Amino acid sequence: MAIIHPFKGWLPKPERANEVASVPYDVISTEEAADMAKGKPNSFLHVIRPEIDLPEGTAFNDETVYERGAENLKGLLNSDLYEQDSKPAIYIYQLETPNHTQTGVFTCASVEDYDEDIILKHELTRPDKEDDRTRHILTQEAHAEPVMLTFNDTEDIAFHIEKETMTSPPFIEHAGEDGVIHRIWKTFSTVNFVEGFSKIKNLYIADGHHRCKSASRVAETLRERKNAFPGESEFEYFPVVLFPMKQMRILPYNRVVKEVSEDTFNKLVNTFDAKKTSTKQPEKKGVVNLYYQGDWWEMNLPEAKDDNVASSLDAAILQDQILSPFFNIENPRTDKKINFVGGIRGTAELEKVVDSGKYDLAFSMYPTSIQELVDVSDQGELMPPKSTWFEPKLKSGLIIHTF
Repeated sequence: MAIIHPFKGWLPKPERANEVASVPYDVISTEEAADMAKGKPNSFLHVIRPEIDLPEGTAFNDETVYERGAENLKGLLNSDLYEQDSKPAIYIYQLETPNHTQTGVFTCASVEDYDEDIILKHELTRPDKEDDRTRHILTQEAHAEPVMLTFNDTEDIAFHIEKETMTSPPFIEHAGEDGVIHRIWKTFSTVNFVEGFSKIKNLYIADGHHRCKSASRVAETLRERKNAFPGESEFEYFPVVLFPMKQMRILPYNRVVKEVSEDTFNKLVNTFDAKKTSTKQPEKKGVVNLYYQGDWWEMNLPEAKDDNVASSLDAAILQDQILSPFFNIENPRTDKKINFVGGIRGTAELEKVVDSGKYDLAFSMYPTSIQELVDVSDQGELMPPKSTWFEPKLKSGLIIHTF
């Protein structure tokens, strides 16, 4: 059963949250981070993307990057911006957009639960990204950003979340530039939450596989350094936001491909009897829309060749039966002919990228469902890379876990 761990969070003073709050490190490039941080010396981007404070061209894994990240975090925590809670707390985190609200529990999860598959995975992690996050955590002696997890809600947990949010105003309310409102409550009455999650069989990674794996590697490293036993030290826990499955919102993760000849495109549409359409987004599972030379096409995907859960995903069928045989894209993680566009950018971004000539063909996908994610995880299978885009995103810098 799931272990949650209340902790002494570092939070910005409510009136100064806007100065520090930033997007997560993995949704923007170094160039985008540098642009967003201009004129914002206290932005948390200086902690999670510290290369923006170093000479242009500095490698992302240069030792100076990790040192600068630790220096920047220490500077923020020692300033008058942040205060650490005097005792362990549970935090409630709410995301609100004009048409969607989700409310979850911000706490720490256990590395032991991750290692023993109480926290279930659905993606492979890349060693280079693991190495990078692990070095950041070790150098900063902090987990600077939370992982997004989901769980099958219970009336008990829902009751305690509602109680906290209905009986007091939020400690922090931050309106992001994208229109998403981030609210945080905190409570030092943690027993009910700990007991509630102790009855949950599994937690599921929604967003943050590399942060989970890196937290596990950090704990293993520090146990050896400090001659510590599993579970007894603060580094054995890492910050997560636990959202009920029924509240999760998944957008499509679209694809763009280059080096597409007209002959290959014609062969594709003829093979699968694609038709021109005015529709840009698929309306159901098993359908993909294509954008090529100024026109949109609608195409039914073929049946999955295998009967396992992961193989039946639209992203898996697209990869196995279209991207691989028609475009020779065998490994979408490394092939330079393909790129991925998060659904939040919309189909207009697909048109823009193709019309610019950077890519030749766009695939507009139907979103993976939360049930598909859970089914894949329960079966111990793996999704194709870039199968889910969760929205809205968490903000970084609002709650920090140190050890």
